[in-house]
Amino acid sequence: MRVLGIDPGLRNLGWGVIEAEGSRLTHVANGVCHSEGTDLALRLLSLYRQLSEVVGQYNPDTAAVEQTFVNKDAVGTLKLGQARGIALLVPAQAGLSVGEYAPNKVKKTVVGVGHAAKQQVEHMVKMQLPGVDIAGPDAADALAIAICHAHYIRAPGAALQERRVRA
Repeated sequence: MRVLGIDPGLRNLGWGVIEAEGSRLTHVANGVCHSEGTDLALRLLSLYRQLSEVVGQYNPDTAAVEQTFVNKDAVGTLKLGQARGIALLVPAQAGLSVGEYAPNKVKKTVVGVGHAAKQQVEHMVKMQLPGVDIAGPDAADALAIAICHAHYIRAPGAALQERRVRA
């Protein structure tokens, strides 16, 4: 099964694609979509187009997106939510099921600790995907999201859990 992980961001939207065969994980590709322009609508459109190209090129079977956490800056949170909408829309438009995971769940699954630092997440991604060349912190997070999703979709009762995640 080919899994696309997406770390939503308005400036930098990280993505990572892995293959999951049983408990074996293999790196396929990763990168960062950089928004273009100054107008919000154009920035969102550029993210939409770039992520659509990723889905078209790598043809994933399923996708997962990190959930947004609310921070003190309401305007920033709203803009991140709009980028997250693109991250959910593109795979859904391609007919993929889309899982959503809280940042702490991703970290706990990949690192074993829910409040792990970014460096710890990147280190564990490299351990689980030997030889991977990570395009940056956003791509590392996206690969961690893909690993998390691969773990939960192959767990017992995954079909039921997948329906709950999508609801």
